[in-house]
Amino acid sequence: MRRRLLVSLLGICIVAFGLLAATIAVGNAPELGLDLQGGASVVLQPPGGVDDPEVIDQAIEVIRDRVDALGVAEADITRQGDAIVVELPGVKDQRRALEAVGQTAELRFRPVLEVIPLEAPPDAPPTTLPTPTPQAEDVPDSEVILGGTLADDKTEVLYRLGPAGSLGRDIAGAQAVFEPTSAEWAVLLEFTDEGIARFNQVADACFNGQPTCAQRSVAIVLDGKVVSAPSVQNPEYQRDEVNITGDFDEAAAKDLATVLRFGALPVQLEQESVSTVSPTLGADSLRAGLLAGAIGTGLVLLYLILYYRTLGLVVVLGLLVWAALQWSVISYLGAAQGLALSLAGATGIIVSVGVTVDSYIVYFERLKDEMRAGRSLRSSVDRGFKRAFRTILAADFSAFLGAALLYWLTVGAVRGFAFFLGLSTVLDVIVAYFFTRPLVALLARRRKFTSGRFLGVSGPARRTRAPVGVS
Repeated sequence: MRRRLLVSLLGICIVAFGLLAATIAVGNAPELGLDLQGGASVVLQPPGGVDDPEVIDQAIEVIRDRVDALGVAEADITRQGDAIVVELPGVKDQRRALEAVGQTAELRFRPVLEVIPLEAPPDAPPTTLPTPTPQAEDVPDSEVILGGTLADDKTEVLYRLGPAGSLGRDIAGAQAVFEPTSAEWAVLLEFTDEGIARFNQVADACFNGQPTCAQRSVAIVLDGKVVSAPSVQNPEYQRDEVNITGDFDEAAAKDLATVLRFGALPVQLEQESVSTVSPTLGADSLRAGLLAGAIGTGLVLLYLILYYRTLGLVVVLGLLVWAALQWSVISYLGAAQGLALSLAGATGIIVSVGVTVDSYIVYFERLKDEMRAGRSLRSSVDRGFKRAFRTILAADFSAFLGAALLYWLTVGAVRGFAFFLGLSTVLDVIVAYFFTRPLVALLARRRKFTSGRFLGVSGPARRTRAPVGVS
């Protein structure tokens, strides 16, 4: 019996502190969420709603691919009805990241039929013809008028464009490149086999100046705006010979390549709300959370030591084992699964400290009841734990069930609270059985710890009987 107790006690200690040492050795640590390290959050929603709910799920997958390509770690992308909530913790250039995430990236190649200046030149004869206005609906199969700029002097103009001959889905890949000849950044496209065939039909018409491409230029239209309208120099191009040029710096070219590489969003999304948290505010929240948790835990442990004495020290040691397991598991999930510890999650851990302490109190009070019934400390330890463990399991299962339901039914910060509360509850059961039970049982087998006064528990008061015949 003693050997089994030692194996259980040493085993859980080796596992807990071995995992902690390995976690520290490889440099892992809990990943912090948006509210603890700063970042940006945006709520995206289709302006007119959607008829097919699967469209939102497809949009989430596209956004997730874009975020991963931007290098944003531990991003949280969730759905709330028809809205998509994107949280980007630790992102430095928040504006750039939010633009890349929400950009529809609907790419079209249209032949240029006419270039319409917004202002008549000074030497132009008077005219009563109205200036065309941009057509907002960028319908692929229709002729449209869209705004843009001239490549030479960046003059604002309107382009009258023919039906799209090639679309964004014809793109197989995209990457940002620096053009030494023009000393500017561009985006090099790679078409699919079918896509390059459709693009070359437009290129041939423009190269030969056919009526369907009177200006001999192809307009590259992104999200309803003409990015550039270069002249067509060849009637045919290879799959990886088409560049998108424009007023790009390195960051803009890379962002455009990213959104094109993973495809357009299946639905137009608008930013309903945007919130940002500075790294300084996040650090302040982290310090405040740690301070609150440390003060609360410290006061609870001080009370338990004063009330239970040596058994109070068992609580301290048990919480150390519990904390080592908690740190290791959270760090691993952060590195492997992208789990981020938010302020709500930290609250869940702090609340779970109370759940864990309750388990010790249930056991110790059951131990006191057994001793008051006249049993020895050694037998009370075993009987008390068997009865208390059923209560601990019932209480922890209730807490875990509530956490699981919260995690399943809610989104955002509440899910973080529920996850960490549930994880802490599971670890509480493990520590109670493999650490607290054997440690208290081993202490009860040592003479100097068998005093109820020293352990903080006591048995029934003994009555002293007077000798017979003595008055």
